[in-house]
Amino acid sequence: MESIVALLSNYPLWLVGFILSLLAGLATGLGALVVLVVKKGKIKHPDMYLGFGAGVMLAATSFSLIVPGLESAGGGVKGALIIVVGMLLGGLAILVTDKYIPHEFFVKGRDPKNIMSLRRVWIFIIAITLHNFPEGLAVGVGVGGGDLLNGIILAVAIGLQNIPEGLVVALSLVAHKYTKKKAFLIGLLSGIVEPVGGLLGAGIVSTFKPILPWGLAFAAGAMLFVIAGEIIPESHKAEETRGVTLSVLVGFCIMLFLDVAMG
Repeated sequence: MESIVALLSNYPLWLVGFILSLLAGLATGLGALVVLVVKKGKIKHPDMYLGFGAGVMLAATSFSLIVPGLESAGGGVKGALIIVVGMLLGGLAILVTDKYIPHEFFVKGRDPKNIMSLRRVWIFIIAITLHNFPEGLAVGVGVGGGDLLNGIILAVAIGLQNIPEGLVVALSLVAHKYTKKKAFLIGLLSGIVEPVGGLLGAGIVSTFKPILPWGLAFAAGAMLFVIAGEIIPESHKAEETRGVTLSVLVGFCIMLFLDVAMG
């Protein structure tokens, strides 16, 4: 890991943020790739995969965004207030975006509001973009603060989460009569937007270092809103949710271990 950090330290932070978020985004395509080689009926318990991803992202949000954010803010009451306000702003940003842009959940089905204003495929793409942009932003902000190891950990966590997400997205498209090829391509496309967030986050934070705690908190709030508002509810759509809940716990614990071991 030290050799990777040393290698990346030779490049501008904005470029490192872009590369790491791109690799994390491509993991979505890796998950979507499964639909090309496996029949839908052969893929068991996709909800558990999604729950696992939610657990991974909860741990990454806690230990790779909130904790470093508190440290960079100086701790204490002032630091806690900065993180709380920043997280609320991040969640509010996603809430406002969801309100004014037609949205579609991956498994539950379409939101009827404004559903006829766009072709169905573009509604999917917009929804996926909203879902993945905060993840790329989180990686970029993590890198932009100068802590490359933290950025790598975030990219690994998001990549792990993106694999089952890409699978679920592709499966839902196939269920709606999309061809396997189109389902894979759209699943891949859903991850390609992450480098945009990575580039933006790394560029802004590396240029304006004083806003680092605000950037980390904003990314954490946005991620937490997406996890609690979309990933976990989607993973619990089935009647039997104990296995899914356990998978959330397992994902959290594995990411916690990786975070400590890699850090």
